[in-house]
Amino acid sequence: MKILNMKRTAKYKFIFGIADVFIIFISFFCSIYVLRQNENLSIFEFFVQSEQLLLLFLLLSVVFTFIFQFNGLYRINIILNRASHLITIIKALYYGALNIVLVSFLIKSTDIIDSRLIIFTFILFALPLLYLVRVELLRYFYIKLKNNRFRRNVIIVGDGQPGKLLATKLLFENPIGIEILGFVDDDLPIGEEVVSGKKVIGRISQLTDLISYLKIDEILIAVDDKGYERLLEILDDCKKLNVKVRLTSELFSVVARRIGTEKYIDIPVIDVSPHYYNKINLVFKRVFDFTVASILILMLSPLLIIIAILVKLSSPGPILFKNYVIGKGGKKFIFYKFRSMYTTNGEDEERKKMMIEFMKEDSNNGRKIINYKRVTWIGKILRKTSLDELPQLFNVIKGDMSLVGPRPCLPYEYENYDEWHKRRVSVLPGCTGVWQVWGRSSVSFKDSIVLDLYYINNMSPWFDLQLIFQTIPTMFLLRGGK
Repeated sequence: MKILNMKRTAKYKFIFGIADVFIIFISFFCSIYVLRQNENLSIFEFFVQSEQLLLLFLLLSVVFTFIFQFNGLYRINIILNRASHLITIIKALYYGALNIVLVSFLIKSTDIIDSRLIIFTFILFALPLLYLVRVELLRYFYIKLKNNRFRRNVIIVGDGQPGKLLATKLLFENPIGIEILGFVDDDLPIGEEVVSGKKVIGRISQLTDLISYLKIDEILIAVDDKGYERLLEILDDCKKLNVKVRLTSELFSVVARRIGTEKYIDIPVIDVSPHYYNKINLVFKRVFDFTVASILILMLSPLLIIIAILVKLSSPGPILFKNYVIGKGGKKFIFYKFRSMYTTNGEDEERKKMMIEFMKEDSNNGRKIINYKRVTWIGKILRKTSLDELPQLFNVIKGDMSLVGPRPCLPYEYENYDEWHKRRVSVLPGCTGVWQVWGRSSVSFKDSIVLDLYYINNMSPWFDLQLIFQTIPTMFLLRGGK
């Protein structure tokens, strides 16, 4: 697997990230110093004696930046809005405080501080510091330097409506330091004005030269009327270049609606830059999958036995439902689930017909295709809580699936896929994923594909961890299948 080129990242994100690590670390240190048991220790003496503890807090400070990233604290629309910025900081600190609860058990054994007060004391230091540095100081400097140090040269690929609207708005108001130099399009003549004096400056095949000559920092893809296949081809071409790539298109609007993205002024933009899909991360992903799946099987073995007994008592038939599904590269494998339906001879032709019709629809009214008459009483509970999918952990052990990935599809579904749909099987299917957490039974078939493609493009260990954590409330809040 070819390791992808590193992309340029906005300078302000590095500055905010470094400031966050420093503030969180200082807040931790001040907290444990205030709560120290030996009040006769000076700051220097306490610092020396707390060396191991401070290394732990330094690591935790780095973890906080990932929590901040997940909560959108590095999005430009959040940074520039005081109210949203403060609310998001409070939200991120709340989630970060949950990590302190775990770490406090380790701290307690050191007899240095009273860990029962560390959360309150830490937030007491961290919240005002983050507000002063982030909301007031760094935000002020960003606004002052946005057209100089933080300026980003952007070209728009395509002539979609969001791209035109963004270019027009930036002529009248530009709080984010973006300079749109022009449009790149294969259909319009070079030199033709697209909107408000912004013209076509080249073809997609000329992007490499344009990026070098114009010192482009970011490509913004704005394609609405060429279909998914062409849009994805353009995206592939742009991702080969060593620049940031973002997308604003109605074709990917489900990502903005379901997941939430950065906004330029008030227009959602999706980060589609190449991320971490390389050999090292794939090996890490496999080791993580095998380890976590093994631990979960051991921990959940009593629950698995209870469910197996209930399934057997609910109706005649096997405990496990086994079926061939399509895995990575279009290869078939046997897929395990707890049986949630009454058995039937042969394939459910009625459901098959309904599913194919659903795949061909253009409607956005998502629904789960299921023959309700066949669902058992225990099956309704298992499907609603997603507990019927626990045997997939054995698929993970075998290497047919990952803990996180696109939804596996049935062979007849794969046979009816359009070419762009088949990008879904470029990685291992997952027990959970973007579609399972944020889409499920409430999105159209096309939107479910788009959500899976978004995951594939943004696949990383940290993204996987977020989705695993968010799967738990999805189960407890009964957002599973019908």
